[in-house]
Amino acid sequence: MTDKKDLTPSPPAATSRAMIDSFLDQTKRVPAVTETTARLVFALDATMSRQPTWDLACRVQSEMFDAAAGIGGLAVQLVYFRGFNECRSSGWVVQPRALTDLMTRIECRGGQTQIGRVLRHVAGEARRSSVRVMVFVGDAMEEPVDQLCAVAGELGLLGVKVFMFHEGHDPAAGQAFQEIARLTGGAYARFDASAPNALRDLLQVAATYAAHGVDGITRLAGRSSAARGLLTSMKGRSR
Repeated sequence: MTDKKDLTPSPPAATSRAMIDSFLDQTKRVPAVTETTARLVFALDATMSRQPTWDLACRVQSEMFDAAAGIGGLAVQLVYFRGFNECRSSGWVVQPRALTDLMTRIECRGGQTQIGRVLRHVAGEARRSSVRVMVFVGDAMEEPVDQLCAVAGELGLLGVKVFMFHEGHDPAAGQAFQEIARLTGGAYARFDASAPNALRDLLQVAATYAAHGVDGITRLAGRSSAARGLLTSMKGRSR
């Protein structure tokens, strides 16, 4: 799948919409994704609360894209939400750095979280193709937890592992993120702006898992504390 997809019922301002559409269109000009290519959905909370660390997050997230490109055989789809009901996705690309420019041009906008919408989108993608991993980076949760968990359970049945990376210390978000990870057999980890390398390492581990599974993380664990932590978390959830 290489067509861009707009999950938004109410479009944002025209100027911003045109700019982002231009970048989303670029995802149609990269090599086609085959059915055997491992797939990772990379989802971002772009609401206003994340503005203080957005530039930092974009930088370390782009390093995950670099890692994914180096791993090979991995397609990435970018999904983000912000503002009033804006939730959008790119096409599937096998050159993930093509998405970095889009990320740097997305401005945070005030609004409620739309994590449930993202989870439902990923479930739909998983029914159409083999999605192995969803990575989510966010700092808040403002939705009914039971509804999120119901969709997370569906993702678990579809074989999608969700890696929930939590920026900050919001206890409600932390509890919800951990439960989503548990229900899918994925993993949860927290990071903050004082340790940017932590998020970089977590994202690289997630990309490694998407491409090579538990064996890939196991090999990485010898030199990465992030890999050891996520591997321990995933093994604990599989008991």
